[in-house]
Amino acid sequence: MNAEKLVVIGQGYVGLPLAMRAVEAGLDVVGLDVDSDRVKRLASGESFVEDIPADRLGRALGSGRYRPSTEYADAEGFDICVITVPTPLRDGTPDLSYVEQAGHGIARYLRPGCTVVLESTTYPGTTEDLLRPLLEAESGLRSPGDFHLGYSPERIDPGNPTWRLENTPKVVSGVDPTSLRRVDDFYRRLVERTVPVDSTKVAELTKLIENTFRQVNIALINELAMVSHHLGIDVWQAIDAASSKPFGFMPFRPGPGVGGHCLPIDPCYLSWQVRRTLGRQFRFIELADDINHQMPEHVTQRVMAGLNRAGRSANGARLLLLGLAYKKNTGDLRDSPAVDVAQRLLALGAEVRAVEPYAEPQHIPGGVTVVDLTEREVTAADAVVVVTDHDSFDYELVTRHARYVFDARDRCRGPVVERL
Repeated sequence: MNAEKLVVIGQGYVGLPLAMRAVEAGLDVVGLDVDSDRVKRLASGESFVEDIPADRLGRALGSGRYRPSTEYADAEGFDICVITVPTPLRDGTPDLSYVEQAGHGIARYLRPGCTVVLESTTYPGTTEDLLRPLLEAESGLRSPGDFHLGYSPERIDPGNPTWRLENTPKVVSGVDPTSLRRVDDFYRRLVERTVPVDSTKVAELTKLIENTFRQVNIALINELAMVSHHLGIDVWQAIDAASSKPFGFMPFRPGPGVGGHCLPIDPCYLSWQVRRTLGRQFRFIELADDINHQMPEHVTQRVMAGLNRAGRSANGARLLLLGLAYKKNTGDLRDSPAVDVAQRLLALGAEVRAVEPYAEPQHIPGGVTVVDLTEREVTAADAVVVVTDHDSFDYELVTRHARYVFDARDRCRGPVVERL
């Protein structure tokens, strides 16, 4: 009996881990991606996703059950298709063009009994109101009835060694009970626990709730950090003290802003949908978005003030930034507040050098020189700015040799350290 054929459209931070896990579960997997360079790298055994080491990719390729491709024709005869493509914002409006392109590409290969699942984050109604009509119009098939259709929000947390795809509960849904059962059966082969819900709209909203919860709470703590600085209060110590309460409190930490796809973008899908369909504002989301977008400027101003106290201006200063990724232990620079800080400092005339061991060279912003973290680099800098707290950094070396450290991540201690 032949193994089921899975097609995963999109081979990035979400799609590649899903493809690898499916291969390990015994499925034949085609990993489709429009980026030909990415596909070539995957085919040669080179992984660009930190959570997928090269040896794991190599085992998948060696099994003969994983084939990266740019050609939709390789999807022919598929049993299950999962769409994991980007859903960015364009001028505040959701851009679902990648979902539409994936739908157009796979529709001609739909066949009776197959299953299509959308994982890309989006507003409630996308699966039923946008993807389903597109698939039906181009395939001549209907769902429910001819093929199965569902939504399961991705919960990938890059760089998290504890919660991975297989042990993170997976929310699943379908456009009808049979679709739900098919989607649930598929993910049960990959993860330890599934969480079925009644509709695709509930599943789509679930993802937005998760990220909006984080966005709003991070904004609260970021605003507290700004206010506490002016009040002369150690916000970090206050958070630690509040965390001693065993109920009714969950700690969030301030930082230089939010980045990646989830926090800067996903909650805006919900506020856009509310505004479009109900004609009203989702004020919490919009306020949180505004506060978090202020943080790179706040960090820049604090660094400038620290330089001024030492008799230096930002113009001509040599600055060493630790990290450029949006979160620690990854190389993901998408909407990274660290990149925003670097560009603001460059605009002020500073010489910006950065230690970023994970990001690929082509993604480093222009004007920034990438260096290794050495005693020489630290002592030569007018200021060291901790913006992304990779665990691989030697923070003791930094505090021992730096003239001035501005720490936006609470990793350094000492007389030369100023924390956010």
